[in-house]
Amino acid sequence: MLLETLNWRYATKKMDPAKTVPEEKVTRILEAAQLAPTSSGLQPFEIFVITNPELRAKISAAAWGQTQIVDGSHLIVFAAWDNYTAERIDAVVDLHVTERGIPREMVTPYYENLKANYLARSEAVNAAHAAHQAYIAFGLALAQAAELEVDATPMEGFDPAQVDEILGLREKGLRSVTLMPLGYRATEGDWLLGMKKVRKPMAELVTRID
Repeated sequence: MLLETLNWRYATKKMDPAKTVPEEKVTRILEAAQLAPTSSGLQPFEIFVITNPELRAKISAAAWGQTQIVDGSHLIVFAAWDNYTAERIDAVVDLHVTERGIPREMVTPYYENLKANYLARSEAVNAAHAAHQAYIAFGLALAQAAELEVDATPMEGFDPAQVDEILGLREKGLRSVTLMPLGYRATEGDWLLGMKKVRKPMAELVTRID
């Protein structure tokens, strides 16, 4: 049950470096991100799976030494588009036409209208919008990891400019948004392990309007 797995997961602070997440589980976590809903189906982000120890050590240094990045077996980096362009949107149209076997004119008006709106906006607005879409995929990947009993630590505590430089993201038209180390919780050395999950009461979080 999803609620049970969400209660099981927590932001793991110490991972066991001796344990490796099986590749089939990593693939399922990535598939959950791939299937995430995004605005107009654009999927304006890319996902990087990093196992290289030297790269992870550099990224850990850019994340103020958070050890999960090096102690986990995989590091997932979500990187959003830095802007929307006609070429990027047209590539999405091409994919829809090819995969669905539909005539281009069926979807062209919708995406031409989308381009008229998106391309008129500033790069900063578009980058923020793309980042929001990446977070939807990130959340589903986090939930899928929990369902597989893989520990995943959501991280925004890092220097994006440094991570962009380490991975060469700027040259790809991307910006790092969030990090997700994957691994298995250590039995010792994690101050958060075993602590009660604390969330706002539903009465404070939810307002019902009839």
